[in-house]
Amino acid sequence: MRTGRGAILAALKTMPDSPGVYRMLDGHGDVLYVGKAKHLKRRVASYTRINQLQPRLMRMVAETRTMEIVTTASEAEALLLEANLIKRLRPRFNVLLRDDKSFPYILITGDHDFPQILKHRGARNRKGEYFGPFASAGAVNETLAVLEKAFLLRNCSDSVFESRSRPCLQYQIKRCSAPCCAYVDREGYGRLVAEARDFLRGRSAGVRQAMQDRMAEAANDLDFETAAVYRDRIKALARVTATQGINFQGLEDVDVVAIAEEGGQSCIQVFFFRGGQNYGNRAYFPANEAGSTAAEVLSAFLGQFYADKLPPREVVLDRAPDEADLVAQALSVRAGHKVRLTVPRRGDKLQAVTHAATNAREALGRKLAETSSQKRLLEGTRTVFGLERAPQRIEVYDNAHISGTHAVCGMIVAGPEGFDRRSYRSFTIRDIDPAKAGGDDYAMMREVMRRRFGRLARELDEAGGETDRVAGWPDLVLLDGGEGQLQTGTEELEAAGLTGRIMVAAIAKGPDRDAGRERFFLPGRAPFRLPERDPVLYFLQRLRDEAHRFAGGQHRAKRSRAIGTSALDEIPGIGPKRKKALLHHFGSAKAVEAASLTDIARVEGISTAVARQIYGFFHPEG
Repeated sequence: MRTGRGAILAALKTMPDSPGVYRMLDGHGDVLYVGKAKHLKRRVASYTRINQLQPRLMRMVAETRTMEIVTTASEAEALLLEANLIKRLRPRFNVLLRDDKSFPYILITGDHDFPQILKHRGARNRKGEYFGPFASAGAVNETLAVLEKAFLLRNCSDSVFESRSRPCLQYQIKRCSAPCCAYVDREGYGRLVAEARDFLRGRSAGVRQAMQDRMAEAANDLDFETAAVYRDRIKALARVTATQGINFQGLEDVDVVAIAEEGGQSCIQVFFFRGGQNYGNRAYFPANEAGSTAAEVLSAFLGQFYADKLPPREVVLDRAPDEADLVAQALSVRAGHKVRLTVPRRGDKLQAVTHAATNAREALGRKLAETSSQKRLLEGTRTVFGLERAPQRIEVYDNAHISGTHAVCGMIVAGPEGFDRRSYRSFTIRDIDPAKAGGDDYAMMREVMRRRFGRLARELDEAGGETDRVAGWPDLVLLDGGEGQLQTGTEELEAAGLTGRIMVAAIAKGPDRDAGRERFFLPGRAPFRLPERDPVLYFLQRLRDEAHRFAGGQHRAKRSRAIGTSALDEIPGIGPKRKKALLHHFGSAKAVEAASLTDIARVEGISTAVARQIYGFFHPEG
């Protein structure tokens, strides 16, 4: 504690008393905490009054060895910078927003005479109008499907649009008006696009009334075919409105946010309303919030949540966040327009925020139940494998290949929170020749274990031998296989100098690959089985199956990427035209490899010099 306090006092000697952001670093240069202040010197000086600090902050000060600061023009800018740094650096003493994946939007493009409607994620760098965010990709896909039926907008790429000579299947199933084949002119398609925009902006009643008027007009003119088209579009509109879930009157473009607390954990629910329609909700479970009030957690959440996305003009909350005026000011700077933080007392907004709070409490209850069950399973795993403590990180490895080709090894990670999909990794097998190995699983696993344990050994050395300072240190490594895979893992563990620090085990499928009769292999113990109805057995099976699923998916993706490529792609100077000529002449890349120099030179567009280059690529010894 004395050392940490001394480091802070040393930093205070040259620290300005202006707005800015400060970072506390440990002896290895890792960021412990990121904070913002209106007066840097006064805020940081509070950490030297040890007796007034919470236990969590006392531990932080004790580990602090150096400090870094960045000054800003205002406290609002400091808050925005703080949120960005927390999201990027993920300091372990900050309240952290977990699982903040990007949100999907619906995009109506603006860079083509006949705009395209599609799902969009990521940076908004394409010209057009974006609608959202939606809470999930499924919500976007379902909405897009009915929007295509209602407004008959194309979803094909520009290159496909330009190459069409007759309508595609989308036109046949009445989900496109076929502008590619001039079945609708630019003006008529523009009206469809305008209707779609109006609907997504919340003017659904006017759009539906206009369609009903046109349907009635067509029916009066005895044009029943046109009337049927409008009837189908009206039905699609009714369906997309119904799929928006619970809607509340008076909510146009707002986010509704509510927090629930129980058992030392928090859940924050966010509902998205755009154009008066409910675009879904998502639950968040902030980490490291121990000792923080709900208002502090909510303030930290809002800063990080909107660090990479534009806030709407109003955020409706179930309670005021800490430093509410400052948060609103910072969000306004981020959005480029005024953002209001509202805590409603009556009306539709209160009804909406009450609904969000109910969902937050229910989600937190489910989370606590799952966490309790997960803790029991991890404790059971500790008993089964004889670990000193319940494992906080389990890594499971499985190979996937076809006779050694496109070989990968998948690593999945599980812990107290369940599967940690952000930590999943795939290893491309590099050191084994598939043609010679023919699918040597032991050699593949040996390579992966050598790479993984070698990296852990290097990081442990940099951390001074303290495993707690190594990010992602596994308590248990589980290999899909039997005694051979176990021996491979233990040998590489020993070679890395990590014997005794990590438990390595193997799980082998039962006879005839019968689930429930798996055998487990541990160093120095005879193979054993668990009772068929043992919850720990189900848990370990689930881990093994998840590793198999992930490895298989990575292998299929690798194989798919290889389709359409051949050895001809690797020959310098052989572009698409020459490749096409060779394949047209010989039929396949293997036939080109088997051809003589004279045969290759006979191909149209292949000169004698190029033929020698191709022949030499396949026959370097000649």
